[in-house]
Amino acid sequence: MESSSSAADGWKPTISQEDQWTLESQVFHIYRMLCDIPPKSQAAMLELQRDSHVEYLEKGLRHLGPSFSVLDANRPWICYWILHSIALLGESVDVALENNVIDFISRCQDQHGGYGGGPGQMPHLATTYAAVNTLITLGGNKSLKSINRGKIYSFLRRMKHTSGGFSMHEGGEIDVRACYTAISVASVLSIIDEELVRGVGDYIVSCQTYEGGIAGEPGSEAHGGYTFCGLATMILINAVNHLDLASLTDWLVFRQGVEGGFQGRTNKLVDGCYSFWQGGAAALLQRLHAPAPAGSISSDLSDDGGSPDQEEGSEKHSDDEVSIPIRRHTETEPLFQSQALQQYILLCSQVEGGFRDKPGKSRDHYHTCYCLSGLAVAQYSWSNDADSVPLPGSVLGPYSNLLEPVNPLYNIVVDQYNEAHEFFSNAPALKHE
Repeated sequence: MESSSSAADGWKPTISQEDQWTLESQVFHIYRMLCDIPPKSQAAMLELQRDSHVEYLEKGLRHLGPSFSVLDANRPWICYWILHSIALLGESVDVALENNVIDFISRCQDQHGGYGGGPGQMPHLATTYAAVNTLITLGGNKSLKSINRGKIYSFLRRMKHTSGGFSMHEGGEIDVRACYTAISVASVLSIIDEELVRGVGDYIVSCQTYEGGIAGEPGSEAHGGYTFCGLATMILINAVNHLDLASLTDWLVFRQGVEGGFQGRTNKLVDGCYSFWQGGAAALLQRLHAPAPAGSISSDLSDDGGSPDQEEGSEKHSDDEVSIPIRRHTETEPLFQSQALQQYILLCSQVEGGFRDKPGKSRDHYHTCYCLSGLAVAQYSWSNDADSVPLPGSVLGPYSNLLEPVNPLYNIVVDQYNEAHEFFSNAPALKHE
């Protein structure tokens, strides 16, 4: 509420300020309710409603109403959002439903490579990423063998742009999202090479803004989704040191609001989906700088990959596994307020079956996926050991809230990623290789 002196001076709050105050009021009311009830009731209020979420997700995978027709070009995304969420909850679908998903995704695969948003639709980098992640999440020989790596490589080469980036589709937009989806797919399928990597780092560096975050394209505003995409891509091509990591870190940590959640841009409201886009980027930065003693899992990220003395305009690429340097059996304080983020997700985004952007919004599969992904990142954020189970103090609410760990570079559950990495690393080399 504006003060009398402010009113007298003719000052009025902006719409953004009013929206922020309204949201803070809604969120703090929920938090006060938590503080005013007994400890046992608090545990119940903070409980992850697993059964309700699985029921909501499986129902969406089997049938969606007429209102979802607007997402007809995003059907592989819906499969990914739902199946990844189910995997994070430690569950799986029955064999019949799994086979139906594999068959459907296969019908989205274009004869010349890549996946479209539905059968007969043009191939698109975003839906190719979603389709590949869906099939990896399902796992097993039938699912992984259905991916035509050779044709996907040809599609990625066709999408390569002279700027160094990628087009989302034939004649489509060129942005950081396209770079990430292309490089992520190429990396996880073990088809990445110098032709795909060339110029990508320079393009992404040109998108880092004066604030420190990364924009979708040169000259635009820093954004949480694009920052994650840009950072993950630079790690995957071993050129991350070309970024101004100090200013990126500063920008990122200040995106966590007083509500505990993350905003996507400066002076915007918090949104549950940025629990992963910003939280995942923070996890990448944290593990990137974690010391990696002898015998630990590491990669070129900790040595000269992307170092300043590289030839300008080039990125070092290794065909070895790309992973985050990991420090065994240690805990490191996260870059963000992990408990506060978990509280926002569980109390403000969680509803009876699914998750939402913020109080007052409706649940959907997109926010369910990225709220759960962000919750997993937050739960494991204290540990630098990907193989260790978080201590109870790292998990807000009952310890039964603990989700499956996620590989933040690809946003795939770790077990499924490991299976895919072994499968594709041992697959026959493509002719171009």
